[in-house]
Amino acid sequence: MNGRVLRIELKRSLAPWLGIVVLAGSLAVFCLIDGIWWRGDAGWTAQWTSMALWTRYLLVFWWPLVVGMGAVYGLRESRSRTAELLTTTPLPAWRRAALPAGAMALALASGFGLLILVGGVQVALGATTYMPLGWLPISLVAALALAAGAVFGMGVARAVPSVLTPPALTVFLLLTSLLLRQANDGELPSSIPPNRFALLSPATAEPREMLLTLSGSVHLGQTLWLLGLLATGFALLSAATRRARLLAVAPVLAGAALALLVLPAAPRDAYVVDKAAATLVCDGPVCVTQANRSRLPELAPRGKEALRVLHDALGDKAPNSVREDTELRAIGDPRELSGNVVLIDFDDPLIAHATGTELTRLLVAQGLAPNCAPRTPWEGGGQVDIPAQSVAASWALGDHQLEPLQQPDTDARPQAAHPQGASANAEVAWEKLTALPPAEQRSRIAQAHAAALSCKNALAALTGETSS
Repeated sequence: MNGRVLRIELKRSLAPWLGIVVLAGSLAVFCLIDGIWWRGDAGWTAQWTSMALWTRYLLVFWWPLVVGMGAVYGLRESRSRTAELLTTTPLPAWRRAALPAGAMALALASGFGLLILVGGVQVALGATTYMPLGWLPISLVAALALAAGAVFGMGVARAVPSVLTPPALTVFLLLTSLLLRQANDGELPSSIPPNRFALLSPATAEPREMLLTLSGSVHLGQTLWLLGLLATGFALLSAATRRARLLAVAPVLAGAALALLVLPAAPRDAYVVDKAAATLVCDGPVCVTQANRSRLPELAPRGKEALRVLHDALGDKAPNSVREDTELRAIGDPRELSGNVVLIDFDDPLIAHATGTELTRLLVAQGLAPNCAPRTPWEGGGQVDIPAQSVAASWALGDHQLEPLQQPDTDARPQAAHPQGASANAEVAWEKLTALPPAEQRSRIAQAHAAALSCKNALAALTGETSS
C-alpha cells in the first residue's frame, strides 16, 4: 500500500523535478562551461576524490535552493486548504509526513546519485588507476545534506505556512552559505568564520590539490548535524500542536552541539593529505605518487633519458632523480627547488599531456632551469622561465636551432609555449650562447642552472648579463 502511494507521490508531485534540477543543473555547469574543474590534476573527472569534492562544491548553490523548494513542497496542504481535513483522518501524522518526505529525499538522492555515476564513469574511463574508498563518505554526506535540507524546508513551511517562507529560507541559507564558504587560496582551504562553524555548511572548497581529502572527524560531525536537521524537519512536518513544534527544535540543536564538539578547529585537521594517494611509487630514480601511478610507464624511460642528458650537461651538479612535486603551498608561493631532484608537477600544462620526446625535452628543461614560479591552471605563473628553459633544453639535446617548448591548446594542437616577445628574447639568447666556445657555453648553462635554483633570472645568466 505504502509503495503504491509513494509511486503516486513521485509521479504527481514536485519531488522528481527537484532531483532532475540538481542533476541537469550540475551537468550543465560541469559539461557546458569550460571552467577550472576541467583543468589540472584535481579536475572533476581526473580522480575519484576530486570528483566527489567538486560535486560537493556545487552545494553552495544547490543546498539553499533545495531547502527553498522543499518549503514550496511543504506549503502544499496550506495552499490546497486541506490541512484541517487531513488531521481528521485516522492515519498518524508521522505516517502522513513520511510519504512526501520520503519521496523528496528519494528523488534528490537519485538525482545526485546519477550525477556521481556520470562523474564516476568518466573517472573510470580516464587515465587514473587509483581508486580509494575515501570518496564515498564525501558523496554520501552530500546526499544526506540534500535530503535533510529538503525535509527541513518542508517542516519549516508546515510550521510557518506563508508564501514568504520559501524565498526567505532560500535567501537566508544562500547568504549563510556564502559567508561560511571556504576559500582555497592558501595551503589549505580556510574561511572567515571559525573553522568549526564553516564546516556546518555541506559545501566544500574548490579542489586544488588532488592529494587533499576530508578527515573522518569532518564526516562524523557533518553527519551528526545533518541528521539533527533531518529529524527536526520531519518532526515539524508531523507536529500537530504548538508544543510538538517547540520540541521539534531539540534534534537540530543537539546535532549542532555534537557536531561542534567533533568538527576540527583547524583547517589542517579538516583537510588532510591522503597518505595512500601520496605514497611514492618508483621505477629506479623516477617516482610518482600512487594516485598518478598510471603515468609512470610513460614517465620512467623519459626520466632516465633526461637524467643522462642532464649529467652530460652539468656533470656532478646534475640531478639524480625525477620526482612528482607533492608539497602543499598557497597560490602564488614559489616552489621549493632542489639541485638533486627534477620536480615535476602534473598540473603544469606543459607537462600534463606531454609524451615521447617532448616529455624528455620538458624534463631536461626542468632539470637545467627549473621554474620557481608555479605553472598551474590556478596561477599561470612561470611563463618568464620558459625562454630560458627552451634555450637550455635545446643546447643540452644538441639541437642545431632553438626548439621552443610546446604546449597543447584547447584543440590539442601544439603551439609555442611563450608569446612572440619572449620567443624573440629566447632567439637572442640562443644566438649569443651558441656563438661562444664550447667551454664557455657549458659555463653559462651551469650559471643559468644555479640562477634558476635561486629563483633568479636564468635567461640573463645564459646571455652573460647580471641576473636578478
